[in-house]
Amino acid sequence: MGEHICGDNTVHQDIVDRVSGEMPDESALYDAAELLKVFGDPTRLRIISALCRSELCVCDIARLLGMTQSAISHQLRVLKQARLVNTRRDGKTIFYSLCDEHVQRIFYCALDHVME
Repeated sequence: MGEHICGDNTVHQDIVDRVSGEMPDESALYDAAELLKVFGDPTRLRIISALCRSELCVCDIARLLGMTQSAISHQLRVLKQARLVNTRRDGKTIFYSLCDEHVQRIFYCALDHVME
C-alpha cells in the first residue's frame, strides 16, 4: 500500500516546474476526457470498427451489429456530436464515415494496447 508514497518527501522542484509548463490547459484536458467518454461504450466502438473498414448507412450497421436501427441511430448521433463521424446523403440514404484518420488511430491504439 505504501509503494506510491515518496520515501523521503523530497520534491524535485525543477522537474515539477518543467512538467507544469508542459501540461495542457484544463479546458483541453476536459475536452479530451469528454472525447474519451464517447470511446467508452462498446457499441460505439463496434460502430467505429465497422466504419474503419467502410462507409455505411444505418441499415447496414444495424444488420452488421445485430441491433435495431433506432439503437444505431442513437449511437451515431452521439458519435456525430463528438465530431467522430461524418455524413453523406445519397438520395434518401445517409451514409456514415469516420471524420478523419485520428479517429481510426485512437481506436486502433486502444485495441493494440488491450491485445498486448
